[in-house]
Amino acid sequence: MKPSLFTFILPNTTMKLPFGYFELILALICYFSFFFYRQRHAALYDWPLLGMLPAFTRGAGKVHERCTEIFRQTGGTFLFKGPWFVHMDMLATVNPYDVHHIMSSNFLNFPKGNEFREIFEVLGDGIFNSDNELWRSHRKVTNALINNQKFFRFLARMNTEKLTNGLVPVLNNVASRGVVVDMQDVFQRLTFDTTCMFVTGYDPGCLSVDFKDVPFSRAMDEAEEAIFVRHVLPKGVWKLQRWLGVGKEKKLKKAWETLDDVIYGLIARKRRDLSDGVMSKNEAMGVDILTSLLTEKQTYSDGFKQDDKFLRDAILNIMIAGRDTTSSSLTWFLWLVMSHPDVERKIRDEINTIIPEYELGKPRIFEAEETNKLIYMHAAFCEALRLYPPVPFQHKGPVKPDVLPSGYRVDPNTKIMFSLYAMGRMETIWGDDSVEFKPERWITENHTIRHEPSYKFLSFNAGPRTCIGKQVAFNQMKAVGATILHNYNFKMVKGHVVAPNVSIILYMKHGLKVKVAPRWT
Repeated sequence: MKPSLFTFILPNTTMKLPFGYFELILALICYFSFFFYRQRHAALYDWPLLGMLPAFTRGAGKVHERCTEIFRQTGGTFLFKGPWFVHMDMLATVNPYDVHHIMSSNFLNFPKGNEFREIFEVLGDGIFNSDNELWRSHRKVTNALINNQKFFRFLARMNTEKLTNGLVPVLNNVASRGVVVDMQDVFQRLTFDTTCMFVTGYDPGCLSVDFKDVPFSRAMDEAEEAIFVRHVLPKGVWKLQRWLGVGKEKKLKKAWETLDDVIYGLIARKRRDLSDGVMSKNEAMGVDILTSLLTEKQTYSDGFKQDDKFLRDAILNIMIAGRDTTSSSLTWFLWLVMSHPDVERKIRDEINTIIPEYELGKPRIFEAEETNKLIYMHAAFCEALRLYPPVPFQHKGPVKPDVLPSGYRVDPNTKIMFSLYAMGRMETIWGDDSVEFKPERWITENHTIRHEPSYKFLSFNAGPRTCIGKQVAFNQMKAVGATILHNYNFKMVKGHVVAPNVSIILYMKHGLKVKVAPRWT
């Protein structure tokens, strides 16, 4: 009688296995050989149990470049598979048609949602966190205030004042001392001051020659770092950290307290000033947003009340948008212009065309209104925003099942992420020169700014959520850009490495370290 076992010989060992085991071992060898061959040629390894997370975290320090590489390999859309035991699966896309579908044509099916609000809970019920009627109320009121002529007058006066008494003295000081300065820090301080001024009417004086520490600004930075960590950690992990009061969640708690203390203090101070008539003398020169909210009757849907909590959330949302996005844009713009002498020369030549002849060759501060004629500079800012969008990624989720234009089916359990950073580098969207810094791509034959659809150029969002403050941001950026490039030369510190950080705001990881020299004596 033949044995029912197959004898499998190993070196110096004899093992007897049932015949079926041999086939199983052979099948497993074939499977894993095919698996690892396939994974070597895949954009991301899909490991058993762990999904694509190990392969993705290998490039965690260069997450934006890693995403761009993957999108190129996958044709613009891919399904990221997380570990099986946590809810981390995500559909990632840079397909403009998918973006248009999500942000515009089927907007109501893709709200911010509960998960977004959980991650960004420090923002409260502000415009970035809210949906439906609450969002419409925020947007209606904010839009009315920002487009108010009083506000525009106040903004123009405040911006010129901060350039005159803040930015120019600081740059003159570091230039005279011959010291290295971090222009990213300078721009953050500048935009923090200007945002505080146009939102609350008060100048915190963050931008000064002594570079004083400002706890509120530091708290904003720490809150943003914690928000990013919540994006990459499973929900259960960061919620446990929050409960235990450890890690980034501990810092977020303290930052939150600082933000609340300062903002509620500003609201109380504003109420006292208005009651005492302190602000009335400035009415003819324009008013800040908080003053307008407190003095002008606002209409809200669903009987929504404008209490101090509403004011706190509105102020914090606008301050984060005003400080972070504008300072990020200015930082990347300056570095790109410094790195491209031909662009710098063209911008300076254009600036000279708006200066009266008797003022040529002299120091000068530019006001927002006169910079409207700087078409090439505007194009350079657009190009900087294309390559280095201040908010490098967004995520959404559908309320109801849907099919995207790319053919992917999504349902309420699907997370959808699109990378603005990668979109700006896609040859399929911007052509073979997509990675090059070319302001000319934004200028038409009639020497006007070329319009690009928002689902392709997403730096100011798209659809109903398009940024209300887009024009305000461009006015400030161009006034700052003209002032610094006309008055100063900037030289990068030798050996300084420029690389994007990993956060919800696209800053430079090591800052922008330069030396400054005046162009005119």
